[in-house]
Amino acid sequence: MQEKVEMLCKEIEEKISNITSLKDLTDLKAEYMGKKGIITELQSGIKDAEDKKEYGMQVNTVRTTFNETFESKLKELQEEELNRKLESEKIDVTLPSKRIRPGSKHPMTRIQEELEDLFVSMGYDVYDGPEIETDENCFQKLNLPIGHPARDAQDTFYLENEYENYLLRSQTSTGQVRVMEANVEKGPIRVVCPGKVYRRDDDATHSHQFMQMEGLVIEENVSMADLKGTLETFCKKLLGEKTDVRFRPSFFPFTEPSVEVDATCFKCGGKGCPLCKQTGWIEVLGAGMVHPDVLKMSGYDPEKYQGFAFGTGLDRFAMFRFGITDIRTIYGNDVRFLNQFTKGDETHETK
Repeated sequence: MQEKVEMLCKEIEEKISNITSLKDLTDLKAEYMGKKGIITELQSGIKDAEDKKEYGMQVNTVRTTFNETFESKLKELQEEELNRKLESEKIDVTLPSKRIRPGSKHPMTRIQEELEDLFVSMGYDVYDGPEIETDENCFQKLNLPIGHPARDAQDTFYLENEYENYLLRSQTSTGQVRVMEANVEKGPIRVVCPGKVYRRDDDATHSHQFMQMEGLVIEENVSMADLKGTLETFCKKLLGEKTDVRFRPSFFPFTEPSVEVDATCFKCGGKGCPLCKQTGWIEVLGAGMVHPDVLKMSGYDPEKYQGFAFGTGLDRFAMFRFGITDIRTIYGNDVRFLNQFTKGDETHETK
């Protein structure tokens, strides 16, 4: 038995010493120590041995030899594997680093900040309202009655279950309602409300998420002439001093009278082109005098106060300013698109 044990120990040491991979070492362990392994079968033979004590000591010698040799080889192979990995991942810190591109502002951020600066210089405050709104603030207090198309689930993102009276705001006019109600003294207001709005649209010229800016002025002696002067200044500052502006009668439930505002096409200067459909004009915003019922619902006396409101899509202005043909490009986070907007290049046209 002792001679057999010595031969087995020598065989184990030779086999383990010749192994060069962790996989082969694991396979060898299964060969000797597995359920049907050589050492396992030796252990199971102890019940038939004449001298069980001596037999057990010899088997333990084999098992100890295997375990010690195995652990030593395992440590050696693991160290070799670690060294190979470290060598392959080695970094030469003396090499020059890659060029880091400077960041730039997103075109929507540029447009929003430019408009905010313009209106702040005209005495307006900037209000940032919540994007999840109540049906009351989004529709009812803006004179949009039940049954109006804008309230339909096909056009508006409503929340479900216990939040069914809430929705993703479809217009930043909700900010005007909040500002009027927060003004407990019911005094004059000059405010613009920029932010994201959500509607069930998604094509080349419409997005389910887009940016709007609403403006509201409430004073004792404000007129349509004040609205006209404000919007002419707004358009000329954003689209150029040579821009002409025209007002067309329109209808909005929350203003009376209401107008739509067109500006001369920035591409053709009013001569007519595919962008403006040969009319020479581009619609840029809607506006009007605040409806008396809207003033009443927010606690204002329409006999004492008048106001005007206007709203525009910032995405459209970005498309006009930078020559963007697909509104979805603005929110695509395509680095090739965003890299075209370098710092200081405010009039860049995209390719």
